[in-house]
Amino acid sequence: MILLEEALKVIGEKQREGKIHRTPVLRSESLSRIAGGEVFLKLEALQKTGSFKIRGAYFAMHKYIQEGYREFITASSGNHAQGVAYAAQLHGVKATVVMPETTPWLKVKKTQDYGASVILHGESYYEAEKKAAELAREGVKFLHAYNDYYVISGQATLGAEILEDAGDVDVVVVPIGGGGLISGVAYAVKRWRPSAKVIGVQASGAPAVYLSLREGRPVVIERVDTIADGIAVKRPGDITLKMIQEYVDDVVLVDDNEIVDAIYVLLERTRVVAEGAGAASV
Repeated sequence: MILLEEALKVIGEKQREGKIHRTPVLRSESLSRIAGGEVFLKLEALQKTGSFKIRGAYFAMHKYIQEGYREFITASSGNHAQGVAYAAQLHGVKATVVMPETTPWLKVKKTQDYGASVILHGESYYEAEKKAAELAREGVKFLHAYNDYYVISGQATLGAEILEDAGDVDVVVVPIGGGGLISGVAYAVKRWRPSAKVIGVQASGAPAVYLSLREGRPVVIERVDTIADGIAVKRPGDITLKMIQEYVDDVVLVDDNEIVDAIYVLLERTRVVAEGAGAASV
């Protein structure tokens, strides 16, 4: 169950305190000319920790703390790690993040700087995730990066802000990794502007959701190969796949050359510095 109204209230309180940003929605003159229509960018790269992940992590912790949890563990090699670490700092609870041994030291340090304990384990995210699930025990909640209704509810606040700030949008384009962001955004869009289309974008080197939709079941891909590491996921969540099937109109693939072009265009035309995962939707 998606708790959009409650998430908007909880995240809104932190936004008023300056702890979480309400990021701008800006019209791009250059991209609008290229596309032949009005193009708006939701600049979530300006968010605390550098990504949207704090929204889902903070709201999920808020709900699980109400259920009695005071300690959390997760697995991540990037943005979710910092989101969980910062959310735990705001809530005053303990967080542990299991990261692959191959994680760049800068990402490890950023996670530690937000106050989380870091355990390095395995060569991949999936080995780290398995270890985190094993370490979760009574009183310690494993917080999944995307396959969690509370996490998705937090991400849905981004979709609500797009509708409030951009007005009568016709199409919302969202990058897809495991599907948490697009599930939340699509839920908000279809609830408040059902005529708008929601289009998901995946890297052709990591097409787990794209293939799963065509198979009608979760598909696990053996190898991901894309510069957009933030959306390089081998398998969608069971929850997110169901929500994508229900609320998303289409999912398309882009290759790494197109992602590089998008990064360059964003920098050249809008002065926005975006990672590959975010630029994929452009």
